Amino acid sequence: MAHSARNWKGARTPQAIKRDRQSERRHAVNQPRESAARTLVAKALRLAVAGEAEAAATALPAAEAALDRAAKTGAIHPNAAARRKSRLMRKVNAALAGATVSGAAHVAKTTGRAAAAKAAKARVAASRATKAKGEQTAAGKARAAVHRATRGDAATAAQSATTTGTGTTATGTTRTRAPRTRAAAAAPETAPEQSAPKPRTRATKKKPEA
Repeated sequence: MAHSARNWKGARTPQAIKRDRQSERRHAVNQPRESAARTLVAKALRLAVAGEAEAAATALPAAEAALDRAAKTGAIHPNAAARRKSRLMRKVNAALAGATVSGAAHVAKTTGRAAAAKAAKARVAASRATKAKGEQTAAGKARAAVHRATRGDAATAAQSATTTGTGTTATGTTRTRAPRTRAAAAAPETAPEQSAPKPRTRATKKKPEA
């Protein structure tokens, strides 16, 4: 009997099943530490931006300790913990000094899908309109002028050919074709009469003379 269903998409071998168990245990240990470190860092930065120096001074060591614990257990890399502590310290010092500091919280997009799609269509239409103008350099303008002149010459030649091809004769009179009536148009054209075929005569063989 199979140890897993046929439509099972997870691990099947003992090694893969063990790796899944290890991953679940590590996630249960590391995820709370990483989340706590992120929360304390954001809290310290928020207090510093708000101008609360005493509260920020208390929250800053707590955030650094949380980053150290997360790095010690392997939730984050030690270099990442050091980088985050350095950036946090610089931002807190700048905020307490009165400089404008951006918050560490993730900024959610305020534009909906419909508005984003509309803006994308507008950008595409604007780019197409810009490309339709052609090159705005001197070479591009020269090519456009040549193209317009060539197109004008071709139109003039076609117009003259149309004027001369209306059926004007040497005497200056124009030949006009009589319009066909509806009955004549509906009647099928009769084929020319063909001569009757000549009757075939059967050749007789002459008997040899005795």
